[in-house]
Amino acid sequence: MATDERDNLSTIHRGHRERLRKRFLLEGLEQFEEHQVLELLLFNALPRQDTNKIAHLLLRRFGCLSAVLDADSRDLASVPGMGEAAAAFLSLIPAVTRRYLHDSATREKKPLNDPHRTSHFLVPLMAGRKEEIFYVLCLDNRCQLLFPALISRGTATDALIHPRQVVETVLRHKSVNVILAHNHPSGILQASQSDINLTLLLQRILLPIGIRLVDHVIVAGEQTLSLASMGVLGEQRSGEVGFLRASEEEASDAYTYQIPTTALPE
Repeated sequence: MATDERDNLSTIHRGHRERLRKRFLLEGLEQFEEHQVLELLLFNALPRQDTNKIAHLLLRRFGCLSAVLDADSRDLASVPGMGEAAAAFLSLIPAVTRRYLHDSATREKKPLNDPHRTSHFLVPLMAGRKEEIFYVLCLDNRCQLLFPALISRGTATDALIHPRQVVETVLRHKSVNVILAHNHPSGILQASQSDINLTLLLQRILLPIGIRLVDHVIVAGEQTLSLASMGVLGEQRSGEVGFLRASEEEASDAYTYQIPTTALPE
């Protein structure tokens, strides 16, 4: 290709980029097609390439915008024209989005003292996660957040929890109240028997040392399920008749829980 032709193409691409940027600033993304959103993003990572063509290749490979952004960076890098830097940039978008939504949801510092507020906090924290993760929200005596502790990151179907690690975390952050939370990447909003068993085990461990388990919340997409609202936690008085302490063996054992694939029996 002659130098004049390359210069002409470069001018065309620059003009297209400027028009797309100005349109975004004036209108937002609502009327953009998926390939145009990808183009706009890739302008920042691929300053000298035809991002329109690459955007179409990405959509052809992965199917839709969200699938592109959720794809493994190695798979993104294998698309012609992408490379590792552009792939890393696209992979950054979901993580930054989660961080933004979570920060926005927690800016007011409201106490997490009901399932609705807890859901508002947790949904952005779990957004776009492809693997199961388990959080312990460490709270003060007013149920205001002290620290959101990521305890475990598992596979798409299960995660490994060490009860002793949970106890060490809540003591380190001087928690008075605790909320457990994990996601179901499958989108199935059900509490499995292993979810319930783990909740009751941790309640038995925490209550005798003066820490109240407020709730265990399951997140599936934008929906949440509160085990406290289901009545799983019941009364939480350590002196009540029939209250059982967790054994040393239970407290030290690792506990694996799995995402349910079928509904629990009634």
